[in-house]
Amino acid sequence: MDKVLIVDDNPVLRKILRFHLEQESAWEICGEAENGQIAIDKVLELRPDLVILDLAMPVMNGLEAARQIRMIAPQTITVLFTMQSCEGLLPEATAAGIKDVVSKSAGAGALLASLKALCRR
Repeated sequence: MDKVLIVDDNPVLRKILRFHLEQESAWEICGEAENGQIAIDKVLELRPDLVILDLAMPVMNGLEAARQIRMIAPQTITVLFTMQSCEGLLPEATAAGIKDVVSKSAGAGALLASLKALCRR
């Protein structure tokens, strides 16, 4: 079972993602964070297998958090779940170590599909 950390500054969205992920037996939610800096602390503490990151957050955005997560926990898979245009973000996200960029407008189903594909590593 893969441990998942959900990182988004919107508590309602974190709750929705938690609900959808908990329906799948492959994942256990190990924690939540409201910004990238807290996410880094949680990665050190909880050692998740997967981190779902929002892009636009206070204190530290998702790209910077992904860069730091890659340095402290290179085996951790990071996925960006964002309202921003995915195509334009992909090169920078990939350079930061992010494995996939999923649009929030595509919904939780698209995120789940991405996570399932990535977990088949």
